[in-house]
Amino acid sequence: MTQTPEDLRYTEEHEWVLRVDPTTVRVGITDYAQSQLGDVVFVQLPETDSEVVSGESIAEVESTKSVSDIYAPLTAKVVAVNEELAQAPETLNADPYGAGWLFELRVADAAGLDADLGELLDAAGYQGVIGG
Repeated sequence: MTQTPEDLRYTEEHEWVLRVDPTTVRVGITDYAQSQLGDVVFVQLPETDSEVVSGESIAEVESTKSVSDIYAPLTAKVVAVNEELAQAPETLNADPYGAGWLFELRVADAAGLDADLGELLDAAGYQGVIGG
């Protein structure tokens, strides 16, 4: 059974979103997504300081099976990327909710982030998407 932590928000594209401060979120792929991908061999991340638009493809995860797009869960600025994944892409398989995070996004204000997060799925909603 795949893990779906209760304290995260989710997208239908299998990304998780964790609020790390009032205007910043950390984003990664779910345990379900990494299990479907198989062994991750390469990760292409967005550039720091780039502006991203909700729903746009901004990164790629390549596995032994396929290449999958990673979509921006909200419109924001990329403020950090997980540089460790360049040397150790398999971290996505081993620890998708921890060391395998992909990037961090910052929005202009906390109220806007509240609204954005409210539109994402909670753990139960995401379980519905993956048939959990």
